[in-house]
Amino acid sequence: MASLLLPLCLLLLLPAAAASPGRLLPYDLLYADGVRAYVAREWGRAAELLQRALQSYAGLREARRACRAACLREAAFLGGPAGAGRWEAALFGRVLRRADCLQHCLRGRLGAAPSAHRASRAVRRDFQRREPYNYLQVAFFQLKKLDQAVSAAHTFFVANPQHLQMREDIEKYRRMSGVKSHSFRDLEAAPHWEAYEAGVQHYSADEYVQAVARLEESLSEALSALEECRALCEGPREDDDEEEMQPGLYEAVAAHYIQVLKCRQQCVLEIATKPGRFSATEDFIPSHLDLLQFAYDQEPLLLKPVATKGGRSHVGTFQSSCAASVLCGCSHFFPPALFISSLAPTICCVFYTLLFIGNQMLAAECAASYLLFYPTDEPVLEKMKQYRTELGEDTAVTARESIQHYVQRSLMEKKLIYYAVEHLGEAFNDPDLWTPDELIPENLKEKHREDQEKQKQENLDMEEREERGPLPFEGIAVTMDSHQMNGTQRVVFDRVLTESECRDLLRLTKAAGEAGDGYRARRSPHTPHERFEGLTVLKAMQLAQNGDVDWRDAKLLLQASEKSRKIIESYFTPGKKLHFSFTHLVCRTAVDEKQEGRMDLSHPVHADNCLLDPEGQECWREPPAYVYRDYSGILYLNDDFQGGGLFFTEMDTVTVTAEVHPKCGRLVAFSSGKENPHGVWAVSRGRRCAVALWYTHSQEHAEQERVKAEELMKQRAVEQDQTDGEERQGAGGRGRSSSEPSAPNSRARPMSQRHKPGSDGTQHPKELRARDEL
Repeated sequence: MASLLLPLCLLLLLPAAAASPGRLLPYDLLYADGVRAYVAREWGRAAELLQRALQSYAGLREARRACRAACLREAAFLGGPAGAGRWEAALFGRVLRRADCLQHCLRGRLGAAPSAHRASRAVRRDFQRREPYNYLQVAFFQLKKLDQAVSAAHTFFVANPQHLQMREDIEKYRRMSGVKSHSFRDLEAAPHWEAYEAGVQHYSADEYVQAVARLEESLSEALSALEECRALCEGPREDDDEEEMQPGLYEAVAAHYIQVLKCRQQCVLEIATKPGRFSATEDFIPSHLDLLQFAYDQEPLLLKPVATKGGRSHVGTFQSSCAASVLCGCSHFFPPALFISSLAPTICCVFYTLLFIGNQMLAAECAASYLLFYPTDEPVLEKMKQYRTELGEDTAVTARESIQHYVQRSLMEKKLIYYAVEHLGEAFNDPDLWTPDELIPENLKEKHREDQEKQKQENLDMEEREERGPLPFEGIAVTMDSHQMNGTQRVVFDRVLTESECRDLLRLTKAAGEAGDGYRARRSPHTPHERFEGLTVLKAMQLAQNGDVDWRDAKLLLQASEKSRKIIESYFTPGKKLHFSFTHLVCRTAVDEKQEGRMDLSHPVHADNCLLDPEGQECWREPPAYVYRDYSGILYLNDDFQGGGLFFTEMDTVTVTAEVHPKCGRLVAFSSGKENPHGVWAVSRGRRCAVALWYTHSQEHAEQERVKAEELMKQRAVEQDQTDGEERQGAGGRGRSSSEPSAPNSRARPMSQRHKPGSDGTQHPKELRARDEL
């Protein structure tokens, strides 16, 4: 009996998609076929399949929502007493009727068993991140359907604003003559977010009439979106890593139901998170009521012209003092500069008095609703006293029914969840700041407070990252992120250097490469099958000082490494300074006669700030590891060799999770800890060159050699400036600009020596080389 009851119970809470006369094909299959067509460059077929996949996904959600709503009416759980029978029969009888209703409804709408529409977590994540639109925009572009390509690109970019390649694509579309501005539309726009942002904008501009309309719309749409999300929580779990089934029927039912409750609670975070953002807007529902209360309170005093389809409405700016305000004793309601010229004074006063009372009533209703979330909020309590005085003590002011239902239901669910946390070992991250303390078990209150503080800090950190804007340099593209590299804190940038800059740095390595130099006077660990050459920034400057290498090439090494530091800092730690720990220009060259039968790596698997222990699945952050290193980077200079790629592994050092192939201007960056074990494949032919970079948050561990190298560069600039001045003086002050900018001289010279295009006392170049633009 239990084996039959359980599947039916688990089908109990299923969601929905649009009614369809025919069978709705599973969206994951359509998506897979669409991606295959995309890879095969069958653009027409790819576009058709990807569009059908999106329609199927939307249809499935709507079917689940509609069926849940229908079965709530037809097979409700609540009812009269069950009589003298066992409680199990009464409960499961209703559960089975509900499950049968949902199953029948979904089968009718989908045209197949609901289980056929279960998709993997990876596919669901792709649709949540709008990945199909990324494929679609390329397919439409190839089909020369620019309007559809732009809409698809914009829809993807709204949810992925940090996607630099799409940012570049959007800019290209904007520059195309055939693209219309209205094509930049979000095809997946959430109605409540559009209304909310417009309402807040009107509110900030003191346009309270418009603010009220849009905020009311937003609140209504948000509550509808919340109901849809809650509906989608119901039904069998779709996770690939689903926990092992509980041993007994009651345990399994309890575990499943608690999971549904927790999912429902998290829905408020889903609707409160704007597409493209990582953190939710705090107190999303209560904030609507707070804004509405103030807007209703202000609306009659600051009434402004309201535009209609036919032009301005009859309610305009008052031209002179409102005589009616004085006549009927309501002058304190209105500024004397306001007047409705087309209405008689008495009607004017009556109209605005009624309007004022109506809005005060609505403001009081919003305040009462807000107090359901924060019953001890002093400013709102004071406003409620004011409203009762103005409206009369006999006037009943109650919270909105929709908000009462929302709060009561949420509190009931929280109570059940916290019971499960306390007695059944469940875990729960409460999404609400307004949860009453008395609802939380005593032994969990401290942890709850810590979780709330931690969540607040994470939200602040995330907001800072979201607001940091694009990377600090133009033209750079993120080609792989952590998700694509199957890990955390990993990223690959392209176009950090130009081809000419790579050639200049390679010339530096050929002129000055020395075996083992750069690891603080020790030889670097390396394989006997390769020759190792390295150069530090200080060594490069010293060689330039001796005339062994070009000063401009040595300067480029400083510039390129600093550019990489700024990119990595802005991506991983915006607002938190990264210091150089060590910079090393390094080449690994295959020894031709020692490659046969080779089995080793160019660099064994390791982590950069801890000692990796594969057997113990641990990484010990202790000396001799460089424990102060926080982030690492490799800036590649060439790709004309075999092997030499970077790869990441699991902690076991053998399971490869991602690979990065070197090329000129490619920068791979990652955190230096145990989360990113990595190694380098053997260089089997040719010479692989790159700038290896390590960074730290600790200023005391900053690279001292770099400080000395920068001092040498400044000294060189001063000397060059003096030399240029003497040459100009000898030539009658008619010398032309040097090929690179020089630093201002700290010592003043006669004005007759300072012939230059500008007036800032610096020497300006007529033409910059590409690398100087770094």
